[in-house]
Order: sequence, then structure tokens, then C-alpha cells
Amino acid sequence: MGSAEKSKTGKGFRVSFRVIQNPAQTLTSWWDDKENIDLEPVYQRKGHIWSQAQRQGLVDTILNGFDVPKLYFADFTLLNSNLNDKRKKYAVIDGKQRLLSIFGFFEGEFTLNKDFLYFDDPSLQLGGLSYSDLMANYPRVGRRFDNYNLSVMSVVTDDEAKISELFVRLNTSKPLVGAEIRNAMVGEVPNLIRDLVLHPFWIKTRFNKLRGQDKNTAAKLLLIEHTGTFVDTKKRQLDNLVAEANRRLPAIQAVGVDDEPEDLDDDTPVTVDDVAEAAIEAEDSDVKRAAGRVESVLDRMEKLFIDQDPLLNQQAQIPVIYWLIRNIEADQLRLVRPFLNEFEKERAANRAISAGEPNRDAFLLDFELMSRTSNDQASIGGRYRIMRQRFEQFASAAPAKNP
Repeated sequence: MGSAEKSKTGKGFRVSFRVIQNPAQTLTSWWDDKENIDLEPVYQRKGHIWSQAQRQGLVDTILNGFDVPKLYFADFTLLNSNLNDKRKKYAVIDGKQRLLSIFGFFEGEFTLNKDFLYFDDPSLQLGGLSYSDLMANYPRVGRRFDNYNLSVMSVVTDDEAKISELFVRLNTSKPLVGAEIRNAMVGEVPNLIRDLVLHPFWIKTRFNKLRGQDKNTAAKLLLIEHTGTFVDTKKRQLDNLVAEANRRLPAIQAVGVDDEPEDLDDDTPVTVDDVAEAAIEAEDSDVKRAAGRVESVLDRMEKLFIDQDPLLNQQAQIPVIYWLIRNIEADQLRLVRPFLNEFEKERAANRAISAGEPNRDAFLLDFELMSRTSNDQASIGGRYRIMRQRFEQFASAAPAKNP
């Protein structure tokens, strides 16, 4: 087992968490073994985030002999782990973009920067050359790339929580967005969010999902559904949903839904700190059931829109549209897309009217102003009320559906 020690716990064994230096391997060696590396474990960022300039910068660093920061791999060669669902040797914990850039240069996806300077021989004109160009014309330089040794740390454990924690610890000093850090957290909520974004509804949306914005939006829907009302959906509240569910769910289950809860002041804004107490009040209270309700509403939504629908290009409006579709009658669903199309036209026309003009729609102006603080409780509720009122007006004027 190498340095992964086993200790007896009850009926089975628990593998201690160990981080050890992987034996030195060249870039060529890692490239040859790339099929045995899982680049998409659940805690990873989504998509190819690095720009071409960043990828070129990494190759420049390697060819000029500078240090590349350590990469961290879950190492399954030392442990027959149940986390290795893809049956590969390694899974990337930290360093995915570096590895993809290295493989991309090998495979001719990009060339050296036009102004690349090779410090060992500045007279060489290497700018704009690909890996194959180097090997054909400057093999000594190409072999320098081949033979560069990455510093790779092997993480040996069968505890997913430890891997997720390591990912967060390695990246909290970097500009990760909230959705990425939540995705790496352990417990019930991140798994539910990851399941929700597999729903085909998200194919219908048009906003950028490169940094986990779909997960972020799904977390907002889950938070609103779990609370049963509009709440702030800022990063702190979404993170608290994860933490509170992990910390308080056992206590909620111990109390039970039939116990008498404390009275909640209806005029007091509901925060995530109230989620656990409010959940006791509801018969259908736990976060897993809330995720089931979100999925049911997404089933409705998925049927109403086209792929990459321009009506779903604003991430901030998804919770408002969600709440509308959640609360209207089934026979009104056919009106949703025509209504939203008309509503967006009215918004655009109203924005074009100069301030102070008498025909400017004050309610639509309020909608625009509230959209600027889209994660505030008052903003979500206010926009929903305006949208719901306009929908009811639209529905009352719509011709009855033929039997």
C-alpha cells in the first residue's frame, strides 16, 4: 500500500489520507498515459478555462526552464478505491488547465507566441512554431519540452471528503467563483446541485456556463424551493445552504415535522439561517425533497423553450421565470413563451423611452432597476410580482384554447 496506511475501523478498513511525491515523469510520459487520467472528476471546474495566451505562457515557462507549480492527482495505483468509478490510474485534483495545455501543445492545438524568446539561444526564431515544427526543425528544443519533469503530488485516500477539502484548500487563494467552491464541498447539497444541472432544461438556456453558472442558478432554485419563499441568493446564502444542510439536517430529523416549531414573524425577511427552523414547519421539508420539487418544475420548463432560447439568456431572470411556471395552472403553460417574448419586447421598448416621458411604464422601469440587484430578496420578489401581474393580463386577453 506504499505510504497509505490502513487502520482497522469496525468491520472494514479506513485508508489514511496521504499526500506523497509522485516519482518523476516527463511530459512525454504523462502524454502517453493520458487515457489513464480522469480530467473530469465531480469537483473539477467545468470546461476549458485558460485562454490561448495562458497556454502559450505555460509552454514558454517549460521551454525556458522555469518552475511549474505542483499538480495534485488522486492516485489509484496505490489503492483500489471505490472513488475510481472510471477505472483509471489517476484523477486530477488540481492542475487540470496546466495538463490540458501541455497535451494541447503536443497535439498541435496552438503554437508558441509570436514573440516567444528562447533564453538559451535568443537568435533562434521560434515564435509561432508548433510542437511538430520544433521536432522537425529544432529537435533539441522540442526534446526539452518532452523531457521536462512535472512535479506531481499523489493523493492517496478513499475519502471523497478529503479530496474535496484539498481542492478547496488549494484554490481558496485563487479567484474561484462561489459555484466552483460549492461544487467541491462535501455533503448532500453539492450532489443534489450536480444532479439538477444534468436536467435537459439547461440545454434550453443561453447564458455562459463556463464557470459553473448553471450550478449557481440551480443552487438558487434549490434555496428558494427549500425555503418556500424568496430569499437573498447571494454567495453567502448559497454557501450557508450547503453548510446548514450538513450541520442541521440530523437535528431537524430528530425533532420531526410533527413537533411544534417556534412562531416565525411573517414580516421578518427569511434568511438561510431560518431554513432549518422553517423546514420543521413544512411536511415536505428536507432539501432532498426540495430538489425533487425543483426537478418537477424543470420538467415543466424544459417543454416550453427551444434549445439556446434567447428568452433564457439572462441568468438573473431564471429564478423569477421558475417561480412563475411553478405557480401557474397547467393549462396556462402554453402561454408562457409567447408572454415572455412579448414581455421582453415591452421591456426593450420601455428602455428606449427617455426619462420623464409620460408614456414610460413605471412598473417596467422598476423591473429594470430591481434587475441590477438580482440576488436580493426584494428584487426577486418584486420582479416576480410584476411578471405575474403582466402574465395574468396577457392570459386574460389570450384566446381560449380550442377543445
